[in-house]
Amino acid sequence: MKQLLLMYAGIALTALCWGSYGIILHKGQALLGGDRLKPLICVGFAYFIVAIILPAAFLVSQGKLGGDWTFLGVVWSMGAGTAGALGALGIILALSSNGKPHIVMPMVFGFAPIITAFAYIYLSNLWSEASPQFYTGIILVVVGALTVQMTAPKAKPQATKSETHTEEHEAQGNTDIPEVFKDEASTE
Repeated sequence: MKQLLLMYAGIALTALCWGSYGIILHKGQALLGGDRLKPLICVGFAYFIVAIILPAAFLVSQGKLGGDWTFLGVVWSMGAGTAGALGALGIILALSSNGKPHIVMPMVFGFAPIITAFAYIYLSNLWSEASPQFYTGIILVVVGALTVQMTAPKAKPQATKSETHTEEHEAQGNTDIPEVFKDEASTE
């Protein structure tokens, strides 16, 4: 029972962190001048702390840092880390190319389970075991991700300076558009 609870706690933690990842990353990228690589450096530094410093300290405290390091274990684990870092780069590229978190993230996390399933089938050589229900599920995931993307609430566009000034002017009881804004108001 304890293992099951830990499994669900891990899933919840991952869903919470990865679900908020795009929004947090997009905000950080905007605050770093829209740069594509600075956020990746910050992500890498956070990985360094969370994925190297903390587990190393934990393993040292338990006397488990040495031993049981195998070449293939390191290669596969480094491959996973590389995939994660390249995924972070992909999200940064998408967000810095005018992608919005409410569009990018459902697409990423809608397609990620499909990649996971196909990678597992390939590595386990289970192609003959894939049922029509499996392929139906793939279609439903794609449709679900697209539905979330297309129906997510969207912020209203920011009013321009002339629109804001005109609305304030009208709210004061003046419906005459000031001379300085007439050209802009007539083109909208």
